[in-house]
Amino acid sequence: MTDAPAMPQARGRWRMLAILCLGVVGVLATWFSATAIVPELIRDWQLTPGQAAWLTNAVQLGFVAGAVGASLVNLPDILPMHRLMAGAALLAALSNAALLFVGPEGAVIARVVTGIAMAGVYPPALKLMATWFVKGRGLALGFLIGALTFGSSMPHLVRAVADGVDWRAVVWATSATALGGALVFGAFAREGPAPFGRATFNPLQSLAVLTDRPLLLANLGYFGHMWELYAMWAWILAFASAAEAVTEAGVQTFPMGSPSMLSFAVVASGVIGCLSGGWLSDRIGRCLTCAGMMIVSGTCAVLIGAFFDGPPLALALLALLWGVTVIGDSAQFSAAVTELADSAFVGTALALQMGVGYGLTVMSIWALPLFAEWIGGWQWAFLFLVRGPVLGTCAMLALRARPGAALAGGAR
Repeated sequence: MTDAPAMPQARGRWRMLAILCLGVVGVLATWFSATAIVPELIRDWQLTPGQAAWLTNAVQLGFVAGAVGASLVNLPDILPMHRLMAGAALLAALSNAALLFVGPEGAVIARVVTGIAMAGVYPPALKLMATWFVKGRGLALGFLIGALTFGSSMPHLVRAVADGVDWRAVVWATSATALGGALVFGAFAREGPAPFGRATFNPLQSLAVLTDRPLLLANLGYFGHMWELYAMWAWILAFASAAEAVTEAGVQTFPMGSPSMLSFAVVASGVIGCLSGGWLSDRIGRCLTCAGMMIVSGTCAVLIGAFFDGPPLALALLALLWGVTVIGDSAQFSAAVTELADSAFVGTALALQMGVGYGLTVMSIWALPLFAEWIGGWQWAFLFLVRGPVLGTCAMLALRARPGAALAGGAR
């Protein structure tokens, strides 16, 4: 980024942050729109558990295809970002609405397209925000990932509030918010005064992203983080539903009133983690912040099974702590990439990092319910995810030990 350290803070940067966050909340509401209504779809479409899982995994696969494909042709570094984001958001709205008109097979295809559309929103939004924030980038990206987190939780909230209402209301609501996001991006989003270099088509650059040692360590940290994150988000409702059956049998009141509301609270609590992680990373360093978050989240994955059958308050508090820490480091891996990668290929580096990371989520989302079935239930199923934060913590501590790890104003 040209003369980035000497540049004054951009005027209007907080306004642009608010605009981007608003658009991201609207579009990302489509990510788990099908996941939140899986019980109804299983009933109405006669789905097997494996078919139901693919309604979530199809989005992940679509995102991987879109992100890797975009990185191979350097799309996020060639097209104007706000136009790319607006078009992708419109595609997300249309493909999400397709759930209203198709059956199970068509739904999987529609979810793949939704994931492809997300790849045209999320990585470019991160890069666009970085052009507005040089100092305080960690906190700014924390706000943006917080918007992603809140948007991802919205279908659970709509489902909990509209309990007893037809599941199509969730699809209509999330499609409408995505359309609103497209309008916001197209009308108001603009590149900031600290732009990255403009790329030309160079497929070999995507390979260089994975061979630079500090960048590779940052990516390994992200991959461990992603192994845990989306599988937890995707299956927390199943875990909570199983726990509800146990607590009701023991004549205890389930926390938050219902599994859907607890799932919403757990995912939405990640907003607190994103903001606190951004604030911490700009002060104590991205490496230490990411390692600390993963240590706590991995510990929660180990312990939550002990509170499966109560007491309900302890289960809720531990689940909320996990919700805060499982996403609190996410923005900082992206911030690290914007500071470690070749400035002309930051968008490519972000897209490829996310493409590989989301590819791992396909595996963990698919394997977690199989592990739960193998061990006889959901109580200890989340132990399967612990390997992710262990790997991620080791990678970020290794990066912190390297001379090039002073990413956030000299902090490690």
